[in-house]
Amino acid sequence: MVDSSQYARFISFEGTEGAGKSSLIVALADYLRARGEAVTVTREPGGTPLAESIRALLLSAGAQEAITPQTELLLMFAARAQHVAQVILPALERGDWVLCDRFTDSSLAYQGAGRGVDAVFIQQLIAQVPIVPNLTFWLDLPVELGMQRAQKRSHLDRFEQEKTEFFERVRQQYARLAKQYSDRIKPVDATQTPEQVLSQVLDYINL
Repeated sequence: MVDSSQYARFISFEGTEGAGKSSLIVALADYLRARGEAVTVTREPGGTPLAESIRALLLSAGAQEAITPQTELLLMFAARAQHVAQVILPALERGDWVLCDRFTDSSLAYQGAGRGVDAVFIQQLIAQVPIVPNLTFWLDLPVELGMQRAQKRSHLDRFEQEKTEFFERVRQQYARLAKQYSDRIKPVDATQTPEQVLSQVLDYINL
């Protein structure tokens, strides 16, 4: 099992669509590697072949059968269980920094506030996850701006096709979580330049 002192190297990144999580993770990973640190960059859902297959199913915009909110939630946690066991815990045991694009907070925001799945049930599932990020960066920006960014991509996945109201609920839940877990979740103004965002993150990490 991972020593609790190694949790400091587990960082997750949250936010609605178009917030710039992927770009920030790449920039932070490059910074850490330049300092001689070992870094594992991963994502949810995904991170292992099985979890990536689940991801493809969840994000498919052309699915012939509608995915219910409960099914979506359970598939997320199935992928997460595999991901934690096969990627995150081994990386922390090696002493790597682990930079994860989304983790359990996404389930409370997207499946909870977004889809309306019972928060108590989600928390029961979260309680079975054996690790919590030491730091979570919530990249916050207005939903409309995020969607404008997302629409510049080649195609929109099943989540990105949701209505503005869905993402407003998700954003509001992130704001509640940031207040509830203020020691762990750090809001970052994602309307800043990528350089400013990275600088703010580095200040939090004390690097």
